[in-house]
Amino acid sequence: MATEHVKHIEAYSPQFGTMIPSGFQKWLRTCVLWQLVRFVAINIKMTMLILKSHH
Repeated sequence: MATEHVKHIEAYSPQFGTMIPSGFQKWLRTCVLWQLVRFVAINIKMTMLILKSHH
């Protein structure tokens, strides 16, 4: 098995190498209002990029 050498590392331990999200980050990921704001902002950026490419 390819992952036999890492069986001793527990998930979310410092040796695992992943970041653990804070409470605020978890809230941002689940907040519908924040997701709507990000959706609009990303769409505005994409629209501006597309408009610039057509000129």
